[in-house]
Amino acid sequence: MFTFNDIISALNLPDFDAHTAQLSLAPMPRPIRRPTKRPGSPRIGAVMLLFYPWGEHLTFVLTRRVATLRAHSGQISFPGGRQDPPESLATTALRETEEEIGIPQQQIKLLGPLTQLYIPPSDFEVHPFVGWLDQRPIFRPNPNEVDAVLETPLEALFNPQIQFVEQRDINGLMMTVPYFHLHNSKVWGATAMILGEMIGRLQALSA
Repeated sequence: MFTFNDIISALNLPDFDAHTAQLSLAPMPRPIRRPTKRPGSPRIGAVMLLFYPWGEHLTFVLTRRVATLRAHSGQISFPGGRQDPPESLATTALRETEEEIGIPQQQIKLLGPLTQLYIPPSDFEVHPFVGWLDQRPIFRPNPNEVDAVLETPLEALFNPQIQFVEQRDINGLMMTVPYFHLHNSKVWGATAMILGEMIGRLQALSA
């Protein structure tokens, strides 16, 4: 069973290759960074990987987005959204978590950031943060954004029987897409990449 101290140690690993860990679960081929020739500026946002103990498991939160949203509708994601300047990115992650699943910002202990990543289809630069609650929260999902709150044991991510790869046409480009099969859904893209970094960090603790 993973613990709070494991998460802290994983976030503070020296010289960890986060990009390689992310790319292990990235749809390919894909740019690692935003192409310099792409006009304008990317949208900037933040998401929250939120952990808490529940029974014998360390658990984290995913959400299923409602089907009526313009971007990434119906997909599995972390609570999060677009930055509202001049707020910090950490504040964005905390605010969006409260707005989407109803957990007051002051209850969440912010443990630190993971590595930012770029989402080409939506031209979004995402900054992930890791948060902690001392106990399982009461969820109050926003029905305009969240179809379901999906509580997931961290240990489940280390089961090879839920990890798959498929070929998928994305905007006219045939891509190799790794994904987790969780909650009868495919968890892929940026969400899987962020989880890939967290998995890699935890695996590195015992390497």
